[in-house]
Amino acid sequence: MSFNLNKLLRPHILTIAPYTSARDEYTGKIGVFLDANENPYGSVTDGNHNRYPDPYQIDLKSKLSEIKGIAPDQIFLGNGSDEAIDLLFRALCNPGKDNVILLPPTYGMYEVSAAINDVETRKVALTEDFQLQPKKILEKVDGNTKIIFVCSPNNPSGNKVKREDILFLIKNFTGVVVVDEAYIDFSDEPSFITELDENPNLLVMQTFSKAWGLASLRLGMAFASKEIISILNKIKPPYNISGLTQETVLEALGNLEKVNRMITDILEERDYLEDKLIQFPFVQKIFPSQANFLLVKMPHATQIYNELIERKVIVRNRAKVLLCEDCLRISVGTREENIAFLDALEKVSSKII
Repeated sequence: MSFNLNKLLRPHILTIAPYTSARDEYTGKIGVFLDANENPYGSVTDGNHNRYPDPYQIDLKSKLSEIKGIAPDQIFLGNGSDEAIDLLFRALCNPGKDNVILLPPTYGMYEVSAAINDVETRKVALTEDFQLQPKKILEKVDGNTKIIFVCSPNNPSGNKVKREDILFLIKNFTGVVVVDEAYIDFSDEPSFITELDENPNLLVMQTFSKAWGLASLRLGMAFASKEIISILNKIKPPYNISGLTQETVLEALGNLEKVNRMITDILEERDYLEDKLIQFPFVQKIFPSQANFLLVKMPHATQIYNELIERKVIVRNRAKVLLCEDCLRISVGTREENIAFLDALEKVSSKII
């Protein structure tokens, strides 16, 4: 089906004039900088943080371009993936008029961002094995449907979504399909970045918070056509990524060996956790995971969750989430952390079950 970004955008976005920062007007790195009202004497902390950062993260995107195999002008960097989600609502969805489609159980921020932006959400539940219902999804689409959000590997279930089902949506929807790949580094599925050239209505999100171990830096990535990326850059805050974050992540991108080593360790620990958990007689099901966590079904999940907290072992209670009744979501820890969790679970379970 044909995709026309200009028709999809809120009309005023096409004509809005973006804020022009001092670093937009002069992009050089050498000179006497008297243009941005910065403190010329440096910073009160160690290190010099007194100058505004590159608003478009050119060096960082250049390095990312090599790693991801995609042009720099097809990369958007945001304050977490949440910023890209919010900007998509702002760019595409007229408040009180347009709608988006969510596929629960899924990442909760899609719905929160929709509510903040006064955008209707239409929901089509996943199947019992957490897969899409593509035809039912398209039945929910009308002329005001702007975005379909797909999380794969899915949070909170951990499974990968069937690739052919996602491609079916992309090919048969005239709005934007967002594929959130926050956990792709732990999956055997290739990224949907490879599908971008053929699908101008596709946007892929990834993050540095999981495999890269940089959650506190809050850096999310969005990959799409240069036309979509240019819109996100047009409406974002001028300096949305700090200089310290840019410097730290640029250094991290040169250490792929460590990232791959940590991914291997996490996958080994995921297998270890699964092998141990399945031995507990009360564990009813461990859902297949392609992420860095396990969704585990057990009776009295909420009681167990609360008892674990009493022992300072914190997991995520998903018992009230659609299709996740009596389930806890357990992030994969180090061997020491996983043993501590398993020991606590055994003590708690003997008390409750």
